[in-house]
Amino acid sequence: MSSSPILPLLGRVPPGAWVAAAWCGGMVLTLLMRVRLPGEQRASVLPGVLFYRWDGLLTHLLSTALLLAGCRWLTRRPLSAMALLLAASALATMPLGVAEIPLAQFLAVDVALYFTAAARPLRTGVLALVLSVVVLVAYVSYRVLAGWGAGVSAELAVALTAVVAWLVGRSVYESRRHDADLTARATDRALVAERLRIAREMHDVVAHSVGIIALQAGAAARVVHTQPDAAREAMSAVEAAGRETLSGLRRMLGALRETGPGQDPAGREDAPLRPAEGLADIDRLARATTAAGVRVEVEWRGERRALPPELELSAFRIVQESVTNVVRHAETDACRVRVEYGEEELTVEITDRGRGGTRAPGRGAAPGFGLAGMRERVALLHGEFAAAPAPDGGFRVTARLPVPAPDRTRKPVPAPPEQTQERTREPAPAPPDRTRKPAPAPPDRTRGPAPAPPEQTSEPVRGAAS
Repeated sequence: MSSSPILPLLGRVPPGAWVAAAWCGGMVLTLLMRVRLPGEQRASVLPGVLFYRWDGLLTHLLSTALLLAGCRWLTRRPLSAMALLLAASALATMPLGVAEIPLAQFLAVDVALYFTAAARPLRTGVLALVLSVVVLVAYVSYRVLAGWGAGVSAELAVALTAVVAWLVGRSVYESRRHDADLTARATDRALVAERLRIAREMHDVVAHSVGIIALQAGAAARVVHTQPDAAREAMSAVEAAGRETLSGLRRMLGALRETGPGQDPAGREDAPLRPAEGLADIDRLARATTAAGVRVEVEWRGERRALPPELELSAFRIVQESVTNVVRHAETDACRVRVEYGEEELTVEITDRGRGGTRAPGRGAAPGFGLAGMRERVALLHGEFAAAPAPDGGFRVTARLPVPAPDRTRKPVPAPPEQTQERTREPAPAPPDRTRKPAPAPPDRTRGPAPAPPEQTSEPVRGAAS
């Protein structure tokens, strides 16, 4: 731990400087109390040995030298520094010749006790406190044995001040250690969460594409001699899936190596960023999986609308991982994806008619982390997740993701192009129908000799007139 206390001002000034400042303050206070001021008949405390006589000055110079040495050693050898400071304080009281120990001479010791208790372990702090009390008791005992007077109140005040300074420093030490423990735990939790996030992204980015690659490569190997064209198409799909996987890995690694906003790993600014996957990419996922040999039917329910990016990404990853598990383990040729937009939650359900989650001996890949990753994604969004064999056979994965309250009233997402065409084809003929009825009248008036057209156009005209 650092030797500097947590207070900003104390952290900028070295501990030895604070001890020296306390010593100077005590000297000034002693001088003001024992030197006769203008207008006073005598000093506040009658001196026995004059404070400013040569022997008194020499004693104070020696004590100041001891104190400066202790200030230099305070951060490196705290116990040796405390011994020097105690000797300096005891020596500084001798030329005063008073019956009580002046509290001002021990202010530097109190400050040193605070810094030692605040910056050092408990053992060092306790030893410093015990050393201070022992030296104080020994000095008072010497004064009593030498026949000097000793006032109990002043000695108790000096001892209590030392204990209070040590307790304050100890509380600062415990507070700093508690903050350091909290910071370390928060850092560990953040590291674990980041590792789990990277593991989920790596699994989701790679697993699906590798499953498609394995499926297409196996199909190409089976028909390479009998159907070369089909084999070439399968290998083209393998190449496309491989490129997509590399692109996803490159994008993810680039995000991990990003040094700042708007910069790519090479340090160039304004690097183009590809949007994260969302619910709109489920149709693309279904087409790619269907092309690989496993038909994916997507059913949309509710009013499609924009949702938070993290919710859409998690929903897409759950669908992607579930479809990947169908491709790799279910041994079926079809699965069904249902996406339901509710007012307060988004529900995704993936079902298949495969082996119901069991794995045949010696077949398939080893157990992975797909279900664990999906469960973690749902837990991060405070949703509900279920994955189990369906009662009527196959396997079912269901995830319910709550929609945050501010996002429940977002505008609907425009329908896909094929849906918008169907909606616009029905009302489109109406305007031409309304304009065609009066249109034949002018041609009828200009084509008088022609017999057939007047017969066809006269009835609508008469009907219109009537």
